[in-house]
Amino acid sequence: MELSWGSSQESQHLLLSFLLLAVWETGSGQLHYSVPEEAKHGTFVGRIAQDLGLELAELVPRLFRVASKERGDLLEVNLQNGILFVNSRVDREELCGRSAECSIHLEVIVDRPLQVFHVEVEVKDINDNPPVFPATQKNLFIAESRPLDTRLPLEGASDADVGANALLTYRLSPNEYFSLEKPADDERIKGLGLVLRKPLDREETPKIFLELTVTDGGKPELTGTVHLLITVLDANDNAPVFDRTLYAVKLPENVPNGTMVIKVNASDLDEGLNGEVIYSFSTDISPNVESKFHIDLFTGQIIVQGNIDFEECKSYEILVEGTDKGQLPLSGHCRVIVEVEDINDNVPDLEFKSVSLSIRENAQLGTVITLISVSDRDSGVNGLVTCSLNPPVPFKLVSTFKNYYSLVLDSALDRESASGYEVVVTARDGGSPSLWTTATVSVEVADVNDNAPVFAQAEYTVFVKENNPPGSPILTVCARDADAKSD
Repeated sequence: MELSWGSSQESQHLLLSFLLLAVWETGSGQLHYSVPEEAKHGTFVGRIAQDLGLELAELVPRLFRVASKERGDLLEVNLQNGILFVNSRVDREELCGRSAECSIHLEVIVDRPLQVFHVEVEVKDINDNPPVFPATQKNLFIAESRPLDTRLPLEGASDADVGANALLTYRLSPNEYFSLEKPADDERIKGLGLVLRKPLDREETPKIFLELTVTDGGKPELTGTVHLLITVLDANDNAPVFDRTLYAVKLPENVPNGTMVIKVNASDLDEGLNGEVIYSFSTDISPNVESKFHIDLFTGQIIVQGNIDFEECKSYEILVEGTDKGQLPLSGHCRVIVEVEDINDNVPDLEFKSVSLSIRENAQLGTVITLISVSDRDSGVNGLVTCSLNPPVPFKLVSTFKNYYSLVLDSALDRESASGYEVVVTARDGGSPSLWTTATVSVEVADVNDNAPVFAQAEYTVFVKENNPPGSPILTVCARDADAKSD
């Protein structure tokens, strides 16, 4: 029997070629390339200089350089031929995790005059990760008295790849007792279930050995396996039953340790110890969940015991077991989905792309002085950043691309009136209350020769005695020039 499901993203075949795509979108001013992950050092990505309309001879004189916030050593440009190539190993899963889209954003900067270009290099996924179960063997217990259609939950496999490479197909080894079934159509739940199709008899079959195999949709496909040992138990007729099979709760990030998340409840129709329920997390639970949450054995309260950070993980899936105290204990199961809510806990980051700022006093209005990038790790309006200038200066900020601004000249300069300015840039997010950060830079006004010398007085009257010897001084005059260094 087989079951298949994966991400809703449309499956695409990977083109295992060195260069997959190079498109210059004139409207957006952005250059696009793509390259498969795990490409070798030196793999050709694109003729970046040519595609940007730059001459090879001007790359070095104009200080052509490429910068990236995401692992700047992954890609490099050969300044001799203007080719962008793979400099070091690109691992898509390390770079972008499970994100459906993965790109490296490059900032290409040239000086004289200052220009900036934005280049997106999409990293294409290849099927380099096999699907993996939480363990290679799992022990399950079921009472012989359990009715048909009883369901034993299993943790599904995970695959670090995306798209078709993460489309998983499960196959259960042939047997007469159990079939494999997918849970309700809830994309947050990745678990499986064994469904009892034939009555059990412990005296006839005390143990059942099964093999569950998972295959991904890559070319070539990769597989993973878990061995299932099912022990058939005797007596204790009723297993605990939870009020709900799925609990969903929202939890703000940064809540203090000890905060109660939710209280689950299971009941058992048996009497005495057979009807008393204790609670625990499934043995399949991930270490990340186990480090963040704790469940009380007797009350079923799930509480926070670690740092909950929305930027680290947006949701948790917790498999809870309710087990009675019978001599041959039975268990019921439920799942708890904890969705983490973002709060505005990250201050915007502000970065200037030029270290030394200078502008000539006769520069034209609109001249770009420096580029500024801003970012905020929060989501939604909490991560929406705007920039402003303070105090009033002859400059303004112009939004150029997403979270990028240009500091440009807004009014005429006169070095003789002001030789420089202290510019304070404030980046503020849209949270409530909002968070902000400021940065101060000095802008020097460079002199040009725009002032003629001026004499101390416009007219001099001189009386000269007769018979003065030749070369005798008659008058000393003085002139001043407002320009720097007497230009």
